Amino acid sequence: TQDGEVSKTQQKKDAKAKKLADKKAGKGSDEFAAEPVEPSTATKEVFKLNSNLTPVDIIKELFAKAIDAGFQDARAAGFEDIRVNRKTLEYQVNAALDIQTLKSKIPNLLPGGPQAIARKIISLLPKNDFLSKVGVTQQGFIMVELSSKFLHDEVANRVVKGVLPKSVQKSTVLVDFSSPNIAKEMHVGHLRSTIIGDTICRFFEFLGNKVYRVNHIGDWGTQFGMLLCYIEDSEKDFLQRSNSITSLTTLYKAAKIKFDEDPVFKKRSQERVVELQKGEPKAREIWKVLCDISRKEFHKLYSRLNVQLTEYGESFYNEMIPKVIEELEQKGLVEISDGAQCIFVEPNLPPLIVRKRDGGFNYDSTDMAALHYRIFSMKADTVIVITDVGQAEHFKLIYGAGAKAGWTQGKRVEHVGFGLVQDESGHKFKTRSGETVPLVSLLDEAVERMTKTLNGRIDEGKCPLTREEVAHAADVVGHASVKYFDLRQNPSSNYIFSYDKMLDDKGDTAVYLLYSRARIASILRKAQAQHNVDIEKLVKDCSSILKLQDETEIALAFELLQFHDILKLAIRDLLPNQLCKYLYDLCGYYSRWNNKCIVLGTPEMNSRLLLCRATLVTMDKCFELLGIKPL
Repeated sequence: TQDGEVSKTQQKKDAKAKKLADKKAGKGSDEFAAEPVEPSTATKEVFKLNSNLTPVDIIKELFAKAIDAGFQDARAAGFEDIRVNRKTLEYQVNAALDIQTLKSKIPNLLPGGPQAIARKIISLLPKNDFLSKVGVTQQGFIMVELSSKFLHDEVANRVVKGVLPKSVQKSTVLVDFSSPNIAKEMHVGHLRSTIIGDTICRFFEFLGNKVYRVNHIGDWGTQFGMLLCYIEDSEKDFLQRSNSITSLTTLYKAAKIKFDEDPVFKKRSQERVVELQKGEPKAREIWKVLCDISRKEFHKLYSRLNVQLTEYGESFYNEMIPKVIEELEQKGLVEISDGAQCIFVEPNLPPLIVRKRDGGFNYDSTDMAALHYRIFSMKADTVIVITDVGQAEHFKLIYGAGAKAGWTQGKRVEHVGFGLVQDESGHKFKTRSGETVPLVSLLDEAVERMTKTLNGRIDEGKCPLTREEVAHAADVVGHASVKYFDLRQNPSSNYIFSYDKMLDDKGDTAVYLLYSRARIASILRKAQAQHNVDIEKLVKDCSSILKLQDETEIALAFELLQFHDILKLAIRDLLPNQLCKYLYDLCGYYSRWNNKCIVLGTPEMNSRLLLCRATLVTMDKCFELLGIKPL
């Protein structure tokens, strides 16, 4: 729908699908309770665990071996849909139902339906120390439970080694994000692109991929002809005076008004940008000053957000465009339409214009050259571009043309479109005067509000910080709150921006999560200071000390093991909000355990301190991947 909003019809469909998935996963129905089934003792193969695999990876490998042994013709059915039932701490495998769908194609398939198929699969599972119980529901779903030994060993490994990457498949990934325009202040829309892109980069980097963080800044095009003409007409001392990004934004607005209202000025602007592109010295001199001033301000904001980028602006690709168009012509993809050179990607879509009728280039030309350079010069296996949802059709055309040219074969090319940031009334988030909110102002206000909150809590005796520590804490928490509030949303959805909600210390907010982390760190410090516990010695002897006994302990341990599979899903779907949800859920599991099981001063203290440590390092890895600095 318009502006990326999810329609009510789609929401109903999603809710219905989730309800069905929950039912299949066994939530609230005895119909899906699993009857235990023992694997055959005749199976000789012993499955060796691979430390590089996630729990879901291991389950897939085990069942792949069983299906290969008993249903070779059915392997094509797949069994990718493995669900986690956190209520029963089980995994649900749908392989039997998948194989049943191929009954008409497999003459020797067992009679008896999915249950019989499921029992046959289970009987062929390799011997392993990974699963403690395997069962079949009435519907034929296979439910598997992790062994207590595997659960213990994985948590102990987390305590000793921290959170190490799993399912590593190294490749070259290029993420194009942020992409502000020269001579304009970064605004709230750039917040979304910048932090979503940074987080996706962090995901891929954690798994050992080579990642290019590309800033495709808007430093080329007609708007620069417009700016050049306005500056040369009305700002003759421009090169001699001191300018800021704010003054450039004012110039840009004034030039845009004249461009829209004065046909003669518009024509001159279009001609002037051609002179810029050809390298006319005076035009290039002013253009360089505009870029330098803007770049300086961009870097200040990136530093505040802890984001790293390498600039590859639109101008970088300018000299590549003619050769790229020539290649497309040689492949027979370019047609003349109304005097312009076009590629018709799909019948129901507008054409991709690679050269305008006046011989000039445009965004389509630049983005095709960029795609070509990224694949063939930068050797990217994956290309991800992050912009607002309004550009979805544009990138469908770009990637479609790239596919027709044979460029993207075997590559992953994606566009992540993000929705609007709205005010309380549901309109685009703007200042009271109707102007776009500068990103720097938004961040400043978050920090100011957090400062006021912390000082108030000190006055009430509810905050352990000193006055001197408030500035740093407010800066960290303020920026974290803005980031997390955005990242926890589905990127494609619009959301209402609210300082009150994002700075709340209850609910799904960075403030709550950072407070939860602080509580765990405090327990570990008190164990050392008040109970003379040597935490590092505990870590060293973790394997023999750690005991997972209480049901809330086991549930927390099970949730800790979900990290790598959640991260895989977040990378597959390019949805940072999935990791946000995991982090929030993890805090909930920890809280339920900690409310029931006292840590300090109990006989189980040492073991429980290790579980605290495992939770802390997992939370810290989540914070790191989300670009958030803990206090």
